[in-house]
Amino acid sequence: MSCGEPHETDCGEVLDHLYEFLDSEMPEVDRTKFEHHFEECSPCLEKYGLEQAVKKLVKRCCGHDDVPADLRAKVMGRIELIRSGHTVPESDVTAAPVTPQES
Repeated sequence: MSCGEPHETDCGEVLDHLYEFLDSEMPEVDRTKFEHHFEECSPCLEKYGLEQAVKKLVKRCCGHDDVPADLRAKVMGRIELIRSGHTVPESDVTAAPVTPQES
């Protein structure tokens, strides 16, 4: 998505890292760039508002449920594999990673 206007920070970059922004998982300098982008780009601000509302709804509806330890471990393992550049089949989060050279 893009509003068609030139920005210091591209709309695609903002949307690709929106959840990092929402979760405060980015450096302050990047947060400042994103905040500035939202001030001048209403489509991205609207998307931000929608994602923020969804995140709050999920937290309110599901935030009190205990997550089984094995499920948490599987999810965290998959996140680590993805962060390290490996891929895992959609059907099995416990499968051995496939390195980019093998795929």
